[in-house]
Amino acid sequence: MPDPVRLAHRVAEVAGCTRADAELYIQNGWVSVDGRVVEAPQHPVTNEQVTLADDARLEPAEPATILLHKPAGFDTIRGPRPASALVTPATHWAHDPSGVRMLQRHFLRLTPLVPLDAEASGLMVFSQDGRIWRSLTEDAAEIEHEYLVEVRGDPVPYSLRRLNHGLDYGGRALPPCKVSWQSETRLRFAIRGVANGQLRDMCAQVGLEALSIRRLRIGRIPLGKGPEGAMPPGQWRYLPVGEKF
Repeated sequence: MPDPVRLAHRVAEVAGCTRADAELYIQNGWVSVDGRVVEAPQHPVTNEQVTLADDARLEPAEPATILLHKPAGFDTIRGPRPASALVTPATHWAHDPSGVRMLQRHFLRLTPLVPLDAEASGLMVFSQDGRIWRSLTEDAAEIEHEYLVEVRGDPVPYSLRRLNHGLDYGGRALPPCKVSWQSETRLRFAIRGVANGQLRDMCAQVGLEALSIRRLRIGRIPLGKGPEGAMPPGQWRYLPVGEKF
């Protein structure tokens, strides 16, 4: 049996390309070893059949950003039920419009961003991309979030006016936001710089109990809709390359 060699070495021979290009092909999931995709250029091979996909393309290995529809009851950053456990190949939304090819490396070193209350549901972001991390942390106060809040109770006079401007939270006056009734029991919030617990507290200040909270949008990026409606809870899609919050 021949001595094992690195997969990148074998691909360079098979494809007649440089070692650097061979590594790029491998990292982007274009190479199979005995019919199984392998993404590690250092993977050892001997007599295995190494195949380069017919539609293989040389392209940068872009970091992934994943948009999850977090169900209520899962923790975003820390806690016994981490939302990160929901991000698996099996829960990839079938109607993901991004066109991003799912790779094994997309599930490594994902950083959860833009926290959401454990009891709330809706859009949550995980990313490997430092540019996305900087945008969602350094510019957090400037990025508008959209929420639907189911409520019950008897609102105090001028409650909608107060929700839009006139409340405080945690000892500070809240900046203006946009709040409107979507139905008799549902409020829509378009708000920047929201803190954990803030929406429930705002509702309580005007005589309303928040029964459920769902985040629909972060900046320009919505939860996502397909032919069968919104992306279901517990499923995720990719942020398309080039799109920004």
